[in-house]
Amino acid sequence: MQRRPVGVLVESKTPLAAAAAPASPPQIGFDTAALDQTLGAKGTNNGGVYQFSIPRAEPIKDGGMDVPPPMGSANAINFQPTGGGRAAITGDFVLIAKEVNPVMKALREHGIEVTALHNHMLDEEPRLFFMHFWANDDAKKLAEGLKAALAQINIAKT
Repeated sequence: MQRRPVGVLVESKTPLAAAAAPASPPQIGFDTAALDQTLGAKGTNNGGVYQFSIPRAEPIKDGGMDVPPPMGSANAINFQPTGGGRAAITGDFVLIAKEVNPVMKALREHGIEVTALHNHMLDEEPRLFFMHFWANDDAKKLAEGLKAALAQINIAKT
């Protein structure tokens, strides 16, 4: 006997069958290998956005428990193509106090706007500050600015 979905599932039009396998992601409109080389990390095409996750070198703990990079302790950098080799970039750097001003200076010197500076956790060790950024310009030029900012951070060496 087949069960029928009821109430909220029907009303919300929640898909009840498994999703189809995703199509290959859209092409990125700039040289991703050049970005990988500039940033010293390998990005991934996630639905047409070229993304980097660059972990800090030291372990991050909150309340005595490890906070792994995928849970928000890695530097996140996203490049979304905007045409003609340009990209809109956004993301956030995970910084300790002494890194905040040098990273902000490096970003601003390269035309990258700082949009927020705040904390995400309460009892993390070391104490962290999250600096969000945004710009829209030539992807290679922006990668150079992000490289200058990353040079101020204690990132894991690959």
